[in-house]
Amino acid sequence: MSDVKIAAFDSDDLKIISAHLQDGIVRIGDINFNAKTRQFVFVANRFAWEETEKDTADTKKGIRKRTGVMFGDVLGVRSHKIKQGVADAVINLLAVEFEAGDEPPAGVIKLLFSGGGIIELDVECVEVVMEDLGPRWETENIPTHDDGEKD
Repeated sequence: MSDVKIAAFDSDDLKIISAHLQDGIVRIGDINFNAKTRQFVFVANRFAWEETEKDTADTKKGIRKRTGVMFGDVLGVRSHKIKQGVADAVINLLAVEFEAGDEPPAGVIKLLFSGGGIIELDVECVEVVMEDLGPRWETENIPTHDDGEKD
């Protein structure tokens, strides 16, 4: 399958990027905020859900892709429960959400990670680009999610 490149300019577009990045593995050293250019960027090893067969019970394999993500018009960044200063530490991205501010289109983009970690981006508007960078590989580690139901 071909590489994915998506741009988001509103909260609905951002939901599509969030779906593609679900279960992406991000190395702390691959995250950067440049206040001068107002860009927040990271590289993830995203799980390519669109390329994984529906019945993974038989195949037991999925695809991961190296993917770059750039957020523009970022005014500030905050993080909670994220290990900073440990470049090789990895975090698992669960979702990307947008919360509108008092003066739209400004607001906060939230990157939600497993274990309760959050990175919040104060943005002037939603301006996000996600692009697969090339390398891809098979993995037997298929992400699973507890659906909350008990047997």
